[in-house]
Amino acid sequence: MSQHHDSTPDISVVVIVYNDAERLPTAVQSVLDQTLHNVEVIVADDHSTDGSFDVAQRLAAASDRVRAIQLPENSGGCGEPRNQGIQVARGRYVMFLDSDDTLEPNACRNMLEAAERTGADLVSGLCVRVHIDSRTGKTQKWYHWLYKETRTFDSVAEIPDLMVFDTLSTNKCYRREFLLENNLTFPRGIHYEDLLFSAQAYLAASKITLIPNTVYHWNVVEKAAEKSISNRRNEIRNFADRLEIHRRIDRILAAEGHDALKLHKDRKFLKHDLVLYLRDLPFLDDDYRHRFAEMARGYIADFPEEAYEELTPIHRLCAYLLLREDWEHLMPAIDTLTNKHKVSSPLVQKDGRIFWCEQHLDDPLGRAVLDVTDLGYHDRPVHKLSLRNAVTRYAENPAGVALAGALVNPLGVVAPDARLEGELEFRARRKSLQSFRFPVRVIRHEGESITWETVAPLAQKLRPVGIIDDVWDVRLHLKVDGETTISKLTVGQTDLEGAGEIRIRPRLGRMMADRIQPHATANGHLAFRLTQHGKLAQRTSALVQNNMHSAPAEAAKKMLRKAVAVRKDLNSGPTKIDAYHRMIKLLPVRKGTVVFESHLGKQYSDSPRAIYEEIKRRGIPVKAIWSYAGAKPTGFPKDVELVRRWSWPYLRALAQAEFWVDNQGFPLKLAKRPETTYIQTWHGSALKRMGFDEPFYRVMPEHEQQAYQKAIDRFDHFVVRGEHDEKTLARAYRLPEEKLLRTGYPRNDALVRARESATLDPAAEELAERLGIRRDKPVVLYAPTFRAKTGGGVRNFEFPFDVEEFAERFGDRFTLLIRTHYLNSVTLPPSVAGRVVNVSNEPDITPVLLLSDVMITDYSSVMFDYSLLQRPMVFFTYDWDDYVNNSRGTYFDLREQAPGPVVDTAEELFEALSDLGALATGHEGRLKEFMTQYGEYDRGDAAARIVDRFFGDQGEAR
Repeated sequence: MSQHHDSTPDISVVVIVYNDAERLPTAVQSVLDQTLHNVEVIVADDHSTDGSFDVAQRLAAASDRVRAIQLPENSGGCGEPRNQGIQVARGRYVMFLDSDDTLEPNACRNMLEAAERTGADLVSGLCVRVHIDSRTGKTQKWYHWLYKETRTFDSVAEIPDLMVFDTLSTNKCYRREFLLENNLTFPRGIHYEDLLFSAQAYLAASKITLIPNTVYHWNVVEKAAEKSISNRRNEIRNFADRLEIHRRIDRILAAEGHDALKLHKDRKFLKHDLVLYLRDLPFLDDDYRHRFAEMARGYIADFPEEAYEELTPIHRLCAYLLLREDWEHLMPAIDTLTNKHKVSSPLVQKDGRIFWCEQHLDDPLGRAVLDVTDLGYHDRPVHKLSLRNAVTRYAENPAGVALAGALVNPLGVVAPDARLEGELEFRARRKSLQSFRFPVRVIRHEGESITWETVAPLAQKLRPVGIIDDVWDVRLHLKVDGETTISKLTVGQTDLEGAGEIRIRPRLGRMMADRIQPHATANGHLAFRLTQHGKLAQRTSALVQNNMHSAPAEAAKKMLRKAVAVRKDLNSGPTKIDAYHRMIKLLPVRKGTVVFESHLGKQYSDSPRAIYEEIKRRGIPVKAIWSYAGAKPTGFPKDVELVRRWSWPYLRALAQAEFWVDNQGFPLKLAKRPETTYIQTWHGSALKRMGFDEPFYRVMPEHEQQAYQKAIDRFDHFVVRGEHDEKTLARAYRLPEEKLLRTGYPRNDALVRARESATLDPAAEELAERLGIRRDKPVVLYAPTFRAKTGGGVRNFEFPFDVEEFAERFGDRFTLLIRTHYLNSVTLPPSVAGRVVNVSNEPDITPVLLLSDVMITDYSSVMFDYSLLQRPMVFFTYDWDDYVNNSRGTYFDLREQAPGPVVDTAEELFEALSDLGALATGHEGRLKEFMTQYGEYDRGDAAARIVDRFFGDQGEAR
């Protein structure tokens, strides 16, 4: 490989330019600064009118490695200047660079080495998008998952994702002979030339190499993402160009028999290309929309059904409504597509299912696509819904802005008699520095909407600082019977043109800004920007902008960045862990302080709850602190002291506690001081292999195994329920004999008591009443465990039987309760209401178990707890082979030991449930055996024994 300048450059970099004289030298310099020196630059000017070609000629005069060429007339695209560059290139390899971007210093060296080593026709490296107007220096790696390691392919068919996702021509290095032999040129006079050129190059290449190195810096301006509100009819040509390019690629794929690649490309078109245009539709006029829909229909109507398989339900729905030109229902759907948690349609309930709208339900495809039951909108209270709030009127006067809007009211979730109050909030976007609120004067029900109107006196009341808070977002806070739902304001064809009459008084004075101007954000929401209309404001603003890079400004920015970094660092994991370990050395133990946690702070439940309630019942004077996860604690008693997991108060509480009590594990990296006693109650006996018995932990690097063991060694006491736990859990976690608490689970005391009592437990009684579960019919509980994905992570819950058929068949005979694993969630269709009840969100499973007369489960450890009630169980193991072979293995064969029928199909399950009486009498002996074998220490007094030992009069805490 040559490192000196000779007659044949290693690489020719074609730098294309059109009216970009200012940035061109930086782009060229990034090539001249390459660590590979034998590189030439060809500046191809597309007949600029701003002196770009003069700059190019000066650059060529200053270096014998730079040449400049100019097209005789403007070609109107990026393709032709690149073609001309290829023609005059002398290098063995060719790369492309745009005048507003730069190459990474080692780009040419890394590309060339990979090409020479592998003999590739085409080498592709990582492109990084640099948001040059971002104050935080935001960067984004372009489809980085394609570039995790060096890989070489003999055909693009081996890696379809490369062809459909990375369609750039600029992050690549091409063998020049390969380009000439295959007559590879960019199409002329049409946009999206990269798409076609890249597809042709990928398909023609006999070897493609991907390298994990960054090679290209693509500079983008984020502010360009804001919506222009004008009707952009000319953009229809843009869409026409894209379709034409896609059709040309399709023809090549068809000619070469690449059906699998075509399917990948169709999916990408629906998921990405189409969405880009859908997002703009609310801002464009009817004529544009109609032409757009016609063109889209002409292209995607022939796509096979499999192309739609990976689309989200809302995405599929948008495609369907577009093809039918149903603008009324499509516009709200696009709002949800762009803002995925938003509910944008009033919805309709029909035949026990929830549909996006009433139209098209006579079309079988329409009925299937418009069915949004599984999205669970109907299950959520108003404060958990983000509602579409469309601006219906915008009018300015010098004092402020008159605004009116309509909030969607899905399935009448806001009742006609609800008490409604509202405030409009203007909040500074950057760091949410400050906010101003204005009362909403009128709020009322109007058809399927909640309409509102108000006047916000921005001129008098909005006091921005100026410069640092130049963008303001608007949100409506609507209180419905005391519960708040917050919505951003959606603007579509609202006329904001010519607005900007509102004068404002920034705290820094009108020299900084004197007006506030509305605009639509990239997601289609109303926002405002401070602007300068007066000459003084314009002059000062320009002065400030020009001085943003002066030495004092840079110093000020540096200080500000440092302050932000310090604040960020203060809340970072390593800083907190470090501070915690200093706390345990410096702070004293607070006698009588107990920190409780259940399921990583997600619930107030399980054995920690049972121990806490026993302490409370006895009136023992301890300081109890409960941890909670997430933004807001739910389900905890009002009188307990709460600390958010990983917060500073949490770390301090753990550092100074005399006792830790939890059922899963306090953060692994927090050491425990010797004076603190850690009682680990655990959360279930094991069928699946656990701890160091799992294959995953056996192959862990030694230092990771040691760290894991160190975290487990913090346990001072570990609760077990019987000999099975001692042989499995205790061994798997390498726990010595003296740490075992042979008390049984405190959470199971209620189950043991219920077995011996004829009356229903008060907690179960309260649950039945609250959820409207009839007591005159038997209750059947379905409580499955979660399923893992192949590469780790948790699979979404899916019913292994038809829940509607279940309700049809058994709904008048018994009530079915559904309790998913806490890592899953479920949505039930309205058709099963009253017959099937979702109890997955109940914080504690114990009342659910107490209320159930029969339980259906699979491999869940809940079987061991439920056996204490000596009530019938059915084991629905529909995926037994997959579960046993692909999971981490089991400690015993459930099929041999199950204390109830083991069924594999939905029909067998229904059969087993058809006679509950026979189910109850058929397995009594096995049930008793199972309970004795796996729960011998569960005697109903676990909480009392633990409290006696550690917190009673003679206890360790006294």
